[in-house]
Amino acid sequence: MLESHLYNCLIIIKPLFQARFSFPHYWQEVIDIFEGVRDDQALRMAANLGFKGPLERQAADQIMRLYDLFLKVDATQVEVNPLGETPEGQVVCFDAKISFDDNAEFRQKAVFALDDMSESDPTETEAAKWDLKYIGLDGNIACFVNGAGLAMATCDIIDLHGGKPANFLDLGGGVKEKQVYEAFKLLTADPKVEAILVNIFGGIVNCAIIANGITKACRELELKVPLVVRLEGTNVQEAKRILSESGLPIVAANDLDDAAKKAVAAITRK
Repeated sequence: MLESHLYNCLIIIKPLFQARFSFPHYWQEVIDIFEGVRDDQALRMAANLGFKGPLERQAADQIMRLYDLFLKVDATQVEVNPLGETPEGQVVCFDAKISFDDNAEFRQKAVFALDDMSESDPTETEAAKWDLKYIGLDGNIACFVNGAGLAMATCDIIDLHGGKPANFLDLGGGVKEKQVYEAFKLLTADPKVEAILVNIFGGIVNCAIIANGITKACRELELKVPLVVRLEGTNVQEAKRILSESGLPIVAANDLDDAAKKAVAAITRK
């Protein structure tokens, strides 16, 4: 697996006869990403797994091949359970789960083409087409933000003021007006949504682009629910001008706390 704290890869092994991950019954090897798995590391892991004699060499080779696979497919984790011996004396990976890096989709098209979209949430699938991250929740206030950390903070503050988030939808960084429009289409399609809270902190995001996307979406989608907008950061004054001169019933907020209070109040008044 990738280990961000160590800036390297980590291989964790545990003999099958050990029921729980508790020291010293599992071992780990830190793998230098420039050097790869060394032969001595692979043999040590094979021995710790309980392979003996010729099987130790076989298991070590399998471990090294698994690491090569890990790199080749841009995996974030390869979980093998179990790695065992057949009656014929062959070391075999009997079952495995692989997690792939979403950021590598552009060079792993064959891998990502195998994804069974029928098992995915249709709203999340539609959001992904526009490079949006969507997670549905049980409340009635839609959250439209940029950045996962800001999304979680927005959900928490809505809850603090007595509301319940219906989702969080993360715009990410390189935002275009079309993405904002499609985001509003997703949010307004949810029958649970009774208000929308937009909370944008524009670092690499241009607030004016967000504002233009919001006004376009409000007009074309004929928005029927209260909309509270808090914008801060790059080109924010221009963004505020666009919203204030739009003639649309958009409620401006000074900060996140103010925005959450106004979103909750808008539903209470209904």
